[in-house]
Amino acid sequence: MANAKDVAAYILHRRGPMTAMKLQKLVYYSQAWHLVWDERPLFDEPVQAWANGPVVPDLYAAHRGRFRLTRDEPLGGDRDALSEGERETVEAVLDAYGDKTAHWLSELSHREAPWRDARAGIEDGHRGSATIEKAAMHEFYDGLTSADANAEDV
Repeated sequence: MANAKDVAAYILHRRGPMTAMKLQKLVYYSQAWHLVWDERPLFDEPVQAWANGPVVPDLYAAHRGRFRLTRDEPLGGDRDALSEGERETVEAVLDAYGDKTAHWLSELSHREAPWRDARAGIEDGHRGSATIEKAAMHEFYDGLTSADANAEDV
């Protein structure tokens, strides 16, 4: 299994440079969709519901203080550590979300139940470190695929 820094290194290599905020959101969506498609986590590190959307704190610590990250940013990850199935997930996420802005991705995550539910009771814009549970991600994003499948049946 890869770790979040490995996933980030892969994303940056494929689509960098980009902002740290955009990278965080792409790592989050990679985790979420891998949970649905492969029914297992892409990485073990927790994702937290921060004010600007989902963040992996371990990854944040590696890029803290840098707004824009280069293609070969030294985050401590190994882009070659991802298995073929893990790369397929990340590629699909990049195809779907890679051309979106950091702000667009942040706004999208704010409309979705995993982030909203984790931040229950925390005022908008205030700091928070509540974990977005993997089960919540799986349930929500799997529900999106089920809704799409049901719509096709109509």
